[in-house]
Amino acid sequence: MSDYGHDLVFGSFVTPSAGDPDRTVGVAVLAEQIGLDLVTFQDHPYQPAFLDTWTLLNFVAARTNRVHVAANVTNLPLRPPAVLARSVASLDLLSGGRVSLGLGAGAFWDAIEAMGGRRLTPGQGVRALEEAIEIIRQLWDVETRGGVRVDGEFYRVVGAKRGPAPAHPVPIWLGAYKPRMLQLTGRRADGWLPTLGYLQPGDLAKGNAIIDDAAQQAGRSPQEVRRLLNIAGQFSAVGRGPLNGPAKQWAEELAELALGEGVSAFILAGDDPDDLRRFAGEVVPAVRELVAAERDRGAAAERTPAPPEPEPEPVAAAPVRSSRAAVTGGAFAVVPTPDDGVRRSERQVWDESTRPSGPAPDPHRTYTPQEQATGAHLVQIHDGLRAELAQIHDLIEQVAAGEIDAGAARSHINTMTMRQNRWTLGVYCESYCRIVTTHHTIEDQSFFPRLRAHDPRLGPVVDRLEQEHHVIHDVLEGVDRALVAYVGSPDGLAELRAAVDLLTDALLSHLSYEERELVEPLARLGIA
Repeated sequence: MSDYGHDLVFGSFVTPSAGDPDRTVGVAVLAEQIGLDLVTFQDHPYQPAFLDTWTLLNFVAARTNRVHVAANVTNLPLRPPAVLARSVASLDLLSGGRVSLGLGAGAFWDAIEAMGGRRLTPGQGVRALEEAIEIIRQLWDVETRGGVRVDGEFYRVVGAKRGPAPAHPVPIWLGAYKPRMLQLTGRRADGWLPTLGYLQPGDLAKGNAIIDDAAQQAGRSPQEVRRLLNIAGQFSAVGRGPLNGPAKQWAEELAELALGEGVSAFILAGDDPDDLRRFAGEVVPAVRELVAAERDRGAAAERTPAPPEPEPEPVAAAPVRSSRAAVTGGAFAVVPTPDDGVRRSERQVWDESTRPSGPAPDPHRTYTPQEQATGAHLVQIHDGLRAELAQIHDLIEQVAAGEIDAGAARSHINTMTMRQNRWTLGVYCESYCRIVTTHHTIEDQSFFPRLRAHDPRLGPVVDRLEQEHHVIHDVLEGVDRALVAYVGSPDGLAELRAAVDLLTDALLSHLSYEERELVEPLARLGIA
């Protein structure tokens, strides 16, 4: 089934930043003011830079009157299900039936353990999640006599009293990607909530098929499971890729996902008020109109069957071209991004000829699609950094050439993905530097130690990559100093351009080196 017929829902996915709590709440309240249906926040209780998600949900619910709220998704290993059930029901009662429950099996296990949670394997996480759903649903079921009793492998509830019942049937949505989680979604959940950026082409159709089959085996209709999707993108005057273009392009692409993949809830990730307004004011009405018109045509066709059309003559399909090899089973097919050798700056921050190499791949080894997916994802993350870096250069050159004035520059910056609450070129560059630093921190603290432990032969490569991270951070400090000069005076543009040129040379060279050395070991060692 390509269209499950659900009503369309549109929402926002707001960062629960503790740095400026008023702004975080303000963006959430704005979602209601501009007509969105849902406000969601990620739930990472171990992240000190974030507000506690359940406290924030309560606060936002009290500041709003209509919009629904949900965690996207709740970190179950740090939220005991019996207590969580009563928290959700209580907030649903206090808000007049405006709460949905997103649930996840858990990730970032080092951080979860540091907060006192129990580390689980993927299989254990799925079983624990199923036990939690049973406990939550039983606690909400006040019509059944007797206490709640679940003697599970991970959770035990021994005679807990039922209640309170939520104000409305609270839907349970699962953040699921792997087959066991998708099967659980089909058996027990009310919705599937993945993030588009984490999916490969074809994953929505495959996930729907698994969910549908599991639902039918459990005696349910696949239509009982809503399909939701976290999305992100950029608004721009011309189309530059999926969800990167004018509002009309966005509307057509989302309508295609609704009609072709069964998605009925689109949740936009981002904290930019202007993007939210454009999404709500231009994209949402157009998607509703396109989907309604197509559904009306489908209903009319069912009432009046069209005469059979003649069989078309076979036509040879045009070859599909891609800049990256498809992630399929067999020989290793993920293509690292080559270093084109172009350098913008006369300075060199390291000697590239001294970079060590890891062990050569076994030419006879084969790789599953799952093994190759991690390397492909690393390339995709790096491509995002490359694309944003190119936009910084483009904007600098337009300002320098006098092609755009300050107002036009602000409009362009508003279409980019990494922004804060002021609209200047300096703030955009500052945001980019922060994201690069965060990416490197994740690699240094989690990713690289696992590579070194799984294959000591990668030690010299990992050591070099860590050293280059420190050098890049020094280059970022230079960008920061140039930003101060630029924001203080237009004469600082030359210094900023030189600093960004040096950052470009260092970062692009480093990303290519990292991909060359790590995409195959990631598959071979099974590191996600």
